[in-house]
Amino acid sequence: MKNYVIGLDYGTDSVRAVLIDASNGAELASSVHWYARWKAGKYCNPAANQFRQHPLDHIEGLESTIKAVVRESVVAPETVRAICVDTTGSSPIAVAKNGTPLCMTPGFEENPNAMMVLWKDHTAIAEAAEINVLAKTWGGEDYTKYEGGIYSSEWFWAKILHVIREDEAVRNGAHTWVEHCDLMTNILIGNNDIDSLKRSRCAAGHKAMWHEDWDGLPPNTFLEKLHPHLAELRGRMYQDTFTSDLAAGNLSAAWADKLGLTTDTVIAVGTFDAHAGAVGVKVEEHSLVRVMGTSTCDMMVAPKAVIGSNTVRGICGQVDGSILPGMIGLEAGQSAFGDVLAWFKDVLMGPFEQLLQSSESISGEQKQRLIEEMEQNLLRKLTEQAEAISLTENLPVALDWINGRRTPDANQALKSAIMGLSLGTGAAHIFKALVHAICFGSKKIVDRFEDEGVKINKVVGIGGVARKSPYIMQTLANVLNRPIVVAASDYAPALGAAIYAATAAGLYPTVLEASQHMASRFEAEYFPQAEQVAVFEKLMGKYEGLGVFVEGKT
Repeated sequence: MKNYVIGLDYGTDSVRAVLIDASNGAELASSVHWYARWKAGKYCNPAANQFRQHPLDHIEGLESTIKAVVRESVVAPETVRAICVDTTGSSPIAVAKNGTPLCMTPGFEENPNAMMVLWKDHTAIAEAAEINVLAKTWGGEDYTKYEGGIYSSEWFWAKILHVIREDEAVRNGAHTWVEHCDLMTNILIGNNDIDSLKRSRCAAGHKAMWHEDWDGLPPNTFLEKLHPHLAELRGRMYQDTFTSDLAAGNLSAAWADKLGLTTDTVIAVGTFDAHAGAVGVKVEEHSLVRVMGTSTCDMMVAPKAVIGSNTVRGICGQVDGSILPGMIGLEAGQSAFGDVLAWFKDVLMGPFEQLLQSSESISGEQKQRLIEEMEQNLLRKLTEQAEAISLTENLPVALDWINGRRTPDANQALKSAIMGLSLGTGAAHIFKALVHAICFGSKKIVDRFEDEGVKINKVVGIGGVARKSPYIMQTLANVLNRPIVVAASDYAPALGAAIYAATAAGLYPTVLEASQHMASRFEAEYFPQAEQVAVFEKLMGKYEGLGVFVEGKT
C-alpha cells in the first residue's frame, strides 16, 4: 500500500497544501487559498507598521486546500499518513484556555490586538529596544545571546509586550499566546487544553528566547522587569519544546470528517516555513538555503561539535534541533526582498490608477483590464530595461531597508535611501539600484556567517523570486561571487513540511533520511561573471558607505 503525506504551508498572502508520495517526493496534488480578509486590507495599518491577520483566513484555507488535494489525488483516506503545518513567524496570537483564538470569542471579534500579529508587524520597535537594553544591563544572563545578541520587534515577546501595554482587555482576556504554527497544529488535533500542546522548537528557540541552558523560557525575574504580566503569563506558557519529526497528536474526529480523512492521520509538531523550505531542498552542512519571496530567510545547519558554545553574532538564532533535528539550526534573513520591488511597483502604479479611475475616456471594464495588464507587466518591463543598462560605477545606489533590517544586527527602525540620482535617472535605473540593494543585503548576511566562522560551500535558492527572476539570480551570483542553484519545486516549504510529516508518521527514522528520498531536485544554476564581479565590488563599497551614513542619521 502506498503512503502519502500532506505539507500545509502558510505564507504571508496565502496557504498552500501539497499531497506527496512519501516513497519518492512526487507531488500528486496541490491547492492554494488566498486570504480574503487580508487581501481586503482588514485589521492592518501600513503607515503604523501594523499587520494583523484573522485566523478565520487560516482556518478556511486549511479546509479548502486539504479537501482539494485529497479530492484531486483520489487517494484512499487511510493512506494519508500524516500532516505537518509550517507558517511564517514570529506570528503570535492570543488564545483562550481551550485554544480558541481570542478574536473568535465574544467582545473581541473586530479587535486587531486579539488577532495574529504577523511576522512583518513592526509596532513593537520600542519594546524590542527595551528588551535589548535589559538583557545587557540587568546583571544576569543575556537571554538574547543565542538569538544573535539582538532581539527584534518581529519576535514573540516584543509583540506581546506591545499589545498588553496598549490593550488592557486583550491582556486580561488572553489565557496565553501561541505561534501561528502551534495554533494550526492545535486546531487539527482538536486539543481543548492549550497548556498540553507540544510547542514548536523552531518557534520557541528562534523567537521566544527559549534555550536548554536556562531550562526553557527566560525566568520570571527577567520578564517581570519588562512587565509584571509577562511573569504571570510565563506560568501559562511552556517549558519543554519539540522538534517537527515528532507527532503532536492525531487528526481529530471533527477535522477528519471535514477533510475526508481518518483519525489515524498523524499531525506533526509545527514548524516555520523557511525551516521547512530548507528541509525541502535537502539542507546539509556548509550549504546556505535562501527562501526568497517578500522577505528572505537564510538557513544553515551545523553539527554541535562545530558550533559548541560559540554564538553567531547578529543573526536570528541558533537552536539545537531546529531545521534538522540532531544539528544546530542557524537562521538569518532580510526584512524585505521581493517587497522592495513590489513597493516600487506600487509607487509607480498608484498615481496611474487614480488618474485612470477618474478618466471618462474609457469604460469601467476597460479601466480594470488596463490596470490588471499594468500590474502583470510592469516589473517585467522594468527588468528588461534594467538589464539593458550598462553596469558601471555611476549607477544610483540604494539600501534594502524599506522594512528595516533583520540581519545582520536587527534594527527595524532603519529606513531605506537612494543616492546618485540625476536628471538622467529613469525608473529602470532606480529599479536596477533596488535589485542591487537586495543582493548587497544578501552579501552582508553571507559575510557575517563567514566572519563568524561558519563556512559556506553552496548557496541554494528557493521561492518565487528564485524561480521567476533569472535577472535577480544572476545579479546575486555576481554580488556573492559564487554559484547558486535553484530548487525545482514550486512549494519547497510545503514539501519540507511533508518530509517532517513522513518522519513523524514513522515512515523514515530521521528527517535527513526522509529528505534523501523526498527532497526537491534542482532546475537551474547561476555562475558569477568575472567582469561584473569587479564592478559589483565597487558598488558594494558605496552601498556600505550609504548604510553607515543612514544608520548614523536614523
